[in-house]
Amino acid sequence: MTAYLNGLVSKSHNLLYKDQITSWKQAADFFGHKFIGLLYEQWKFVVVAMLLFTIGGLGAFFAVLQDPLYVYSILSPDMAQSIDPEKLGTNDGMQDAPVMSASILTNNIQVAILAFAGGITFGLLTVYVLIYNGIIVGAIAGLFWHHGMTYEFWAYIVPHGMIELTAIFIAGGAGLLMGYKLFVPGEYSRGYQLKLNAKRSVQLLLGTVPLFIIAGIIEGFITPAAIPLEAKYLVAGLTVIGLILYVAIGKFKLQKAQLQ
Repeated sequence: MTAYLNGLVSKSHNLLYKDQITSWKQAADFFGHKFIGLLYEQWKFVVVAMLLFTIGGLGAFFAVLQDPLYVYSILSPDMAQSIDPEKLGTNDGMQDAPVMSASILTNNIQVAILAFAGGITFGLLTVYVLIYNGIIVGAIAGLFWHHGMTYEFWAYIVPHGMIELTAIFIAGGAGLLMGYKLFVPGEYSRGYQLKLNAKRSVQLLLGTVPLFIIAGIIEGFITPAAIPLEAKYLVAGLTVIGLILYVAIGKFKLQKAQLQ
């Protein structure tokens, strides 16, 4: 009886509210233009997240460039020992691609969630996560530069990195937004600001999920593939074009929806 009555209520709701749309349609609308609208509203925080990551990366890069031994002070012992520029590309293959893709996807989403959740600490944890991850990338880049393998190194980073870093910057920007509103609540209480901006931040975080899925697939299947380095750079270029088109089309759809 309960299931039957719930079914009737659901059907009557759809009849009463003519603009009611399915969950699939809601998801399409959100990822199609609403997410882009949120991104345009909070783009300054996303840029700040990118700058924090860049500052950490450049600092570590020049430190390792000056003395490669600094990499052992910057990276964890296990990570530092596992990096050997001379072996880059020697294990190319697709045997473990599905497992690798799933593992990488999980790790990247964890980083994004941590950067987002750090907003509750007035953004301090978010700042740390962004700078720390930039330091890791910068240190490794500096080590490969020292060995004269910069071109090879970035060929294994940029195919998935363009989308992956974009998603991390958006998640970090969501955390910074929440942290900023807690730190500078303005004329409203911090509790109200947290309630209001946590919703926006969560929506920004949700918008990064497809980006992480795409980045994880590329990193698991294309990055380790035994293909020419130029092909990897081509994939990176296509991902950038795809991101630009996605934002541009989303902006157009947003403007169209606002006019309606």
